[in-house]
Amino acid sequence: METLETIFFKFLKFGLVGISGMVVDFGITYLAKEKIRINKYAANTLGFFCAASSNYIFNRLWTFESSDPAIAFQYIKFLSLAVVGVLLSNAIIYFMHEKQKWNFYFAKLISIGVVLFWNFFANYFFTFNR
Repeated sequence: METLETIFFKFLKFGLVGISGMVVDFGITYLAKEKIRINKYAANTLGFFCAASSNYIFNRLWTFESSDPAIAFQYIKFLSLAVVGVLLSNAIIYFMHEKQKWNFYFAKLISIGVVLFWNFFANYFFTFNR
C-alpha cells in the first residue's frame, strides 16, 4: 500500500500533467469554437479528449510509471473515465454559463478544477492500479 506522501506526490504530478492538458484543452476548444465555429459543447468535448489523450501518455509514463503491457486496454479505461469527466465538465459549464450567465471560459476553468479530482482518484484506483 502506498503512503499518503506517495499519493500526494502522484497527485502533484497528475496536476502538472493536467496543466499541460489544460493548455491543449483550451487551445483546441478555442480553435474549434472561435475559428472553426463548431458548437461550443462539441468544441469543449474535442478539447477535452485531445487533452485526455496527451494526459494519458504523460500520466502512464511519469505520474504512475505504468509498465502494464495492455496499453490499449488501459487507454480505453482512461478514456472511459474521461467520458464521465467530460459529461461532468459539460454539465458544470451548462449550469454556470447557460443558467448563471458566467463567462464560458471561466465556467470551463471551474469545471477543470472539479474534474481534476474525479480524474485523479478514478484513474488511481481503476486505470493505473497495480
